[in-house]
Amino acid sequence: MAQQNKIALVTGGSRGLGKNVALSLSKKGIDVILTYRNNKEEAAEVVKSIRANGQQAVALKLDVGDIKSLDGFIQQLTSALKDSFGTEQFDFLINNAGIEGYNLITDTPEELFDNLYNVHLKGTYFLTQKTISLLADGGRIINFSTGLARFVVPGYSAYASMKGAIEVFTRYLAKELGARGITANTIAPGPVETDFTKNSLGNPQVREFLVSQTSLKRTALPEDIGGVVAFLCSPEAGWVTAQRIEVSGGIFL
Repeated sequence: MAQQNKIALVTGGSRGLGKNVALSLSKKGIDVILTYRNNKEEAAEVVKSIRANGQQAVALKLDVGDIKSLDGFIQQLTSALKDSFGTEQFDFLINNAGIEGYNLITDTPEELFDNLYNVHLKGTYFLTQKTISLLADGGRIINFSTGLARFVVPGYSAYASMKGAIEVFTRYLAKELGARGITANTIAPGPVETDFTKNSLGNPQVREFLVSQTSLKRTALPEDIGGVVAFLCSPEAGWVTAQRIEVSGGIFL
């Protein structure tokens, strides 16, 4: 009997960092279930690319910030695992989906705070909670934080606070799930060239300043991040857990 491929669930896998993560995993022989919020066609293109790499892929619609929709998503996920992959479990949970929010503390509206909270913290927390029973023993959980949880750029207090909480949550996951052989780690990118950062990095002065403060003297590309996630899903990374791994090119040292 052929060995079952490992399967990764990548939230926000239709664009930006999530897309590169999904493609990087597929190049390592891992099947992918990716989620998208709005753009079904964009997600379908990523599925096509993953299949071109020789792996199975499925795209499911999910708004991580819509907490009431999570139970319905779990039902879809369970069906997809059975119908498309012939299994009841998956191996790697990559909590990547996110939104941007920029405002000084004095100008941050409650609605923005709540949106950031629902997507980056509450949504991640409860999606993880609801998928734990579907996650195979020996699996991996990889959450996305940010370099902004270590260094401070005024205007990102709410966003960075959610990500700081994710780092704490990840350590608790590592402790509580360790007996099942499940590892949990956090990836913390610095500035990355995606549509997520086009407003900030599109400003020449901002870009020049960030590059000047980065050891490797450039901003990151999505492919600088995806391979690190793929490594954490490899057998070689099995003894790495409860870690915050900053992938920022050495910014603000």
